[in-house]
Amino acid sequence: MLEIELITETEFQRVLKADIDKYARLALLSDMCCANTLATVKRAGSGHLGSSFSSLDIVTYLYHYEMNIAELGVDHPDRDIYFSSKGHDVPGHYAVLHSLGVLSEERFQLLRRLNGTHGHPDVSIPGMEANTGSLGMGISKAKGMSLAKKMSGAKGRVMVMTGDGELQEGQIWESLQTTVYQKVNNLIAIVDFNKIQTDKCVKDIIDLGDLARKFEVFGWHAETCNGHDFAELENAFSRLKKIEDRPKVLIADTIKGKGVSFMEGPKALQDGNGLYPWHSGAPDNDTFEAGYCEIVNRINTRLEKLEMEPIKTQVMATRERNQVTLKGTAEKVVTAYGEALLKIGAQRTDVIVLDADLSADCGLRPFEKAYPDRFIENGIAEQDMVSTAGGLALHGFLPIVNSFGVFLASRANEQIYCNATEKTKIIYVCHYAGLIPAGPGKSHQSLRDISLLGALPNCTIIEPCNGIETEHALQWCVDQAEQNCMLRLIISPAPRTIALPDDYSFSFGRGTVIKEGKDTILFAYGPVMMNEALTAADILSEQNISLKVVNLPWLNEVDLSWLEEVSADCEFMFALDNHSGYGGLGDLLLNALMSSPELRARRLTKFAIDEYPACGTPQEALAYHKLDGSSLAERIANAISQ
Repeated sequence: MLEIELITETEFQRVLKADIDKYARLALLSDMCCANTLATVKRAGSGHLGSSFSSLDIVTYLYHYEMNIAELGVDHPDRDIYFSSKGHDVPGHYAVLHSLGVLSEERFQLLRRLNGTHGHPDVSIPGMEANTGSLGMGISKAKGMSLAKKMSGAKGRVMVMTGDGELQEGQIWESLQTTVYQKVNNLIAIVDFNKIQTDKCVKDIIDLGDLARKFEVFGWHAETCNGHDFAELENAFSRLKKIEDRPKVLIADTIKGKGVSFMEGPKALQDGNGLYPWHSGAPDNDTFEAGYCEIVNRINTRLEKLEMEPIKTQVMATRERNQVTLKGTAEKVVTAYGEALLKIGAQRTDVIVLDADLSADCGLRPFEKAYPDRFIENGIAEQDMVSTAGGLALHGFLPIVNSFGVFLASRANEQIYCNATEKTKIIYVCHYAGLIPAGPGKSHQSLRDISLLGALPNCTIIEPCNGIETEHALQWCVDQAEQNCMLRLIISPAPRTIALPDDYSFSFGRGTVIKEGKDTILFAYGPVMMNEALTAADILSEQNISLKVVNLPWLNEVDLSWLEEVSADCEFMFALDNHSGYGGLGDLLLNALMSSPELRARRLTKFAIDEYPACGTPQEALAYHKLDGSSLAERIANAISQ
């Protein structure tokens, strides 16, 4: 049996009260937070370890030595403020807040769980100063906080952590200019300079060059130090306190994965054949145990030298040692997408694939390796990527643009609009679509992309339900579509493989009956919601309600004659969206009903996410929004009975 152990707040208090050197205390506290970070990510099954560990010494130093929060409290107007712009490092941030007693033990343990802590910073969590995770916004937000302090007469500094890869976002450079121009002098930006992005070195994506010089050119005062040396951190902040006429930046030289030897940047890159494997995700049982033991042994060695008792832990979760955790039992549509993209690359030499530092997550590695001359890595800069695609399209190429949907559709929306007005053809692939996975939190859950791109008069939006339909959809977008296209793809393994009928065909505006029924009809799309729809149909069949389930991958186009035919015998109609209730499939069908004399009198009920999305496991989030199969069955049965 594998035991996942937690170092409790009592043990932190023991170290805090001990009569020991301040640097020895900080080293102990940081290692203890490191152990707790690893444990909570393991319990959650996901999270970001590499960037949590690279910044953890800095965050520990700030909260336990540099900032005035201990004296004033987390709500005092004169408090120093710290938050992370990159947001990936929040498991480590939570661990430090727990060490201070700000974050309760009960909630701290529930990383990425409903009613626990979110996968990226959220102000609903005690101690969190801002919602982050959508990159590039932090310095601007910190500037606003600094201005608010100035306007209200409050004291205290504002400190914001950015990732080095995050500096590729254009808003960062806008904020550097305006912060100086607006005379914001009580702001300190801290760059976690760990030199690795998602899984490649920063220099291999977009080389940042001389960072200190770049900040200085914008009018900032720049300091550098070893981000894992507490004496250097203390000296650097002492120097920064003397600078009162401009904003300051501390470029902290760090190691991604610091604290667990095999996760540390150079070693991990070597073991991963040039790719860093610990940016996100949880280690397997043996790897977790090895890493946790390494940290605890280091803690106990420190304690022994200080003539203190060994660390005490308590078990917060247990796992069967040989248990295999299944993330899904079916194919990943993103894998099918990557394979289809590779085939298209061989057929069409005009196809150019663009990426925003998410090549592995978006299934692009096969194309990247096979056709490096037609693969453009843009780094974390979606707006630049989309406008680059616009230029390519104007000169006869077919760009296929890839990123997470929440960043691509919204951050680059103005650029997408501008491209669309030029009447060229571009394919936008919005990965990580919809509610699931919900663990990373609302900054990553894409629930407004259909409405954002659906407003374009020359864009067709599709979400396929399985690997086969994914290949058909991409091929259609490349070879048959005459206008812009958006593909929505989920990132996780599908809950089940959606079986298509033998007579399946991918036809514009038409769907496919996946399960026959005669009492009522439910339209859905994509692997996640199709799974819940079929689950609901099975539950309803036990109540003698026959539910027809239809897969409709076209999200802003529908063939009215087909809709009238497939719905002919069903008085009640339901639409299930993996999206906000505004602008999704439900609205498409509602508009279609109003234009059909045959269907105008039918009752249509929309099921969608009508509030900000919940953070938690897939089933927790689906159940919270009443979109799981059981809740859908109950809602459908109630609607029919009324």
